[in-house]
Amino acid sequence: MTGVPGEAGALRERLASLPENQRARLLQRLRGRPYESPKEADWFVRHSAAAEPALRLFCFPYAGAGGSVFRSWGEGLPADVDLWAAQLPGRESRVGESALRRLEPLVDALYEAVLPRLDLPYVFFGHSMGALVAFELTRRLRRAGAPQPSRLLLAAFRAPQLPNPNIRIHHMPDEVLKTVLRTEGTPPEVLDNGELMRALLPMLRADLELCDTYRYRDEPPLTMPVSVFGGDQDVRVSRSDLDMWRAQAGGAFRLAVLPGSHFFLHGSRDLLLAELSRELRAAAARTEEGERCHD
Repeated sequence: MTGVPGEAGALRERLASLPENQRARLLQRLRGRPYESPKEADWFVRHSAAAEPALRLFCFPYAGAGGSVFRSWGEGLPADVDLWAAQLPGRESRVGESALRRLEPLVDALYEAVLPRLDLPYVFFGHSMGALVAFELTRRLRRAGAPQPSRLLLAAFRAPQLPNPNIRIHHMPDEVLKTVLRTEGTPPEVLDNGELMRALLPMLRADLELCDTYRYRDEPPLTMPVSVFGGDQDVRVSRSDLDMWRAQAGGAFRLAVLPGSHFFLHGSRDLLLAELSRELRAAAARTEEGERCHD
């Protein structure tokens, strides 16, 4: 980790090297907050805890990734944002579990897990597969009459009503999957690491199958503002694919294209966090205005 001098940098490197459960326990102790047991925290991992949070941000990772993708994001977001990342079965602290291959049971499980944490205004962000999960979880919450996110922030996934233009690849040989991943911007050091790929591919196949078998069901547009982000060099998702999300937005809609491939959240991380910070500040301001009007 660069740019962090002296003991602070050493501490961060040491924390990053710890297993997920040990790191969470240590961070909670440092913050003076009770540690959540793995059973309670299975589905979401807390990556920052604001002293007086104005809202929560729930992040949903792309196919093959775990909640640690968002581990460093708290540093680039407003200080009053309480950051949580979805931790899906089959990865990181849940590596011993089988990854789910269909979206509906995944969304149902996330619905039950997120409900106790909706006591504050909140926002969803999802990247690629995570965008689809965030969208369908939002609709699941609406069907149940539960609190809705103040904003829906989605990245690198075509509008859900569009047919899948890509060949289904979840059942194809490993080398075919690697070729697709290389084209989409997966780093060579990941693809060329045999041990890492043997661990990653079964989970990735399950996630790809989840996306390949998704069937969109028509429902009314969502009422909260929807913002969509894409990479200008994404070979899998075009600008027109992203623009079609406006059909799902009954209110404000915004499309922003950032430099990078399908995984621009890494290469253009700071730009994306600046965009998300503006969205989160706007969501917090809107919540405060609503509370004043209610008073």
